[in-house]
Amino acid sequence: MAKAGHFECGYIYHIYSHANGKDLLFVEDSNYQNFLDRLSKYISPVAEIYAYCLMPNHFHLLVRFKDLENNKVANEHQYLMKPFSNFLNSYAKAYNKRYNRRGALFLDFLKRKRVQDEKYLLKLLHYIHNNPVHHGLSVRLKSGNTLI
Repeated sequence: MAKAGHFECGYIYHIYSHANGKDLLFVEDSNYQNFLDRLSKYISPVAEIYAYCLMPNHFHLLVRFKDLENNKVANEHQYLMKPFSNFLNSYAKAYNKRYNRRGALFLDFLKRKRVQDEKYLLKLLHYIHNNPVHHGLSVRLKSGNTLI
């Protein structure tokens, strides 16, 4: 069994992080697309992305790590953390260059919680999708052209 907070293949995780201090992660629409493009590039090879929510100063992901094709990885957690490190560093470097800023964009620690059962999974799906409503950025959820 992995240590608390360590990633393991085959499991679903709620992963989230926040901007450093009062900084924003997303200032304009192109930032959101840039983040999603990098998410796909770095994380899709190791995980299926079930849900996400991008807020101006934080994000939430719900992912399931893919099973290893070969069991020749010495440290599963490090193997799965590396794409996240590359992903967040890549986005931060591009963001800092775009806005002529320096320093850390994200808090140091990538927060994560393993999904233990279906009840928690459903709770997380609701939480992630309702996050814009919870933070007052939207009055109701919208699915396609339909208000929920």
